[in-house]
Amino acid sequence: MKLLSALLWSSLLATMAPSAWAQANTLPSQPHLLVKGNATRTVMPDRFTVKVELETIDMQTEVARRRVQGNTEQVLALFQKHGAIKGSVRADNLSISPSTRYRDDEQVYNGVEASRSLSASFATAEALKSFLGELKASREVQVRTAAPTYTDEAGLRAELKAEAAAQTRASAKGLAGAYGAKITGLYSISDVAPSFAYGVQAGTWPSSGQAGDGYAYAPAEGDSLDRIQVTGSRAAAAPAPGELLQAAPITYTENVYAIFLISDGT
Repeated sequence: MKLLSALLWSSLLATMAPSAWAQANTLPSQPHLLVKGNATRTVMPDRFTVKVELETIDMQTEVARRRVQGNTEQVLALFQKHGAIKGSVRADNLSISPSTRYRDDEQVYNGVEASRSLSASFATAEALKSFLGELKASREVQVRTAAPTYTDEAGLRAELKAEAAAQTRASAKGLAGAYGAKITGLYSISDVAPSFAYGVQAGTWPSSGQAGDGYAYAPAEGDSLDRIQVTGSRAAAAPAPGELLQAAPITYTENVYAIFLISDGT
C-alpha cells in the first residue's frame, strides 16, 4: 500500500512540475514593486598562494626521479622557512612518463620525464616575496603566483546578501509610502538579475546612487521573469596569474532582487 501511495505521489509531482516552474518564472499579475538591494565590502587579502612545477627529463629514470626529489626537498624547506600557512602546503605524487618531441615531422624519443607539482599559501605579501627571493627558478623549477584571496569569502558573501536583502525591504517600504501604497506581501526574492517586459535588462539596471533602486508596475498577465545571470562576483576582474607581489584590496559585491505585492493604501 505504501509503495502504491509513493508511486501516486511521484506521478502527481511529475505532472505538476512544468506548471510550477512556469509560475516561478512569471511576474505577478497584480500590482507589485520590484526593488534591488546592493551591498559592497572591500577587504585586504590574507592568502598569497604560490605554485611550483618541477620537471626533469633524462634518459635514465632514476636520475630524473632523484633530481625531482632533490628539488622537492629544497622547495618544501623554503616553504617552512618562510612561514607557509600550516595545512596549505600541497605536494602532488611524482609522475613518470615518456617524453617525445617532433623533428622533421617525426616523433623522436626524448627520454623519461619526471614531474611534480607543489603549492603553498602565505599570510602576507612580504612572506611570499621572501620565499620568491630565495627560490632559484630554472627550466626544471618553474614558479608562478596565483591571485591573492580572502579566507572568509563565504562568510563575507553571506553577510553582504543579508545586508542587500534588508536594503530591499527598506527601499520597498520607502517607495510604497511615497506613493501612498501599502505592501501586502513578498512574492519572490533572488540573487539572480531578472529580465522583464518594462525596459530594464539584466546587467543594465540603472543606479541612482541611493541605498536601493526600485520599479513599481501593474503588468498584464503573461509577463515573464527570466533567470539571466547570478550576481555576486567581485567588482573587479581577478588579476591574471603572474608575480602578484602587492597586497591590493579586493572588493566583493552582492545583489538581491525582490518583488513585493502592493495595494492602494487608501
